[in-house]
Amino acid sequence: MLRMRALPAGFIAPCLPTKTDKLPSGSQWLHEIKHDGFRITARKTAAQVRLYSRPGNDLTRRFPLIVETLAHLRSRSCIIDGEAVACDDNGVASFDLVRHHRANDRIFLYAFDLIELNGDDLRRDPLEVRKATLASIVAKAGPGIRFNEHIRATARPSSSTPANLASKASFRSGRIPPIVPAARQIGSR
Repeated sequence: MLRMRALPAGFIAPCLPTKTDKLPSGSQWLHEIKHDGFRITARKTAAQVRLYSRPGNDLTRRFPLIVETLAHLRSRSCIIDGEAVACDDNGVASFDLVRHHRANDRIFLYAFDLIELNGDDLRRDPLEVRKATLASIVAKAGPGIRFNEHIRATARPSSSTPANLASKASFRSGRIPPIVPAARQIGSR
């Protein structure tokens, strides 16, 4: 019998993308650059920080710069969804740099969503509100966290936009109306 492994207390699985041949368009969508790194759910409770991968593996020791920066944020607690990224000499995100380097102090978090802040579950709030709050929290955070900007477009983003050409990355899209999760408190399994 296959036994399911227990997830860490307080782990929140990230929303995963749906593959499509055509990007969504219209005023209800925000578009972001999808950086080439490790998807991370970063959880801060008081001075303690934990970093989790998509399936719930603890990556806290692997990314010390992210941990140090999160620990110094001016919040009692928060959960940030983001991507652990390392850039090559041209400033382009490189998955190989993240995958092959452990405890590298050059790896930072591109933060793109704020799930919880000071005990408040923000998942029911509109994405734009969460992103604005996140931007203000990480604005002066330090080198371990950067805000992942978004593009508000009424039409499909072009692959020729400067940000896309610079990163050579695909787009990640998010719908503005909140996705209402099943009723649960932050910190429950």
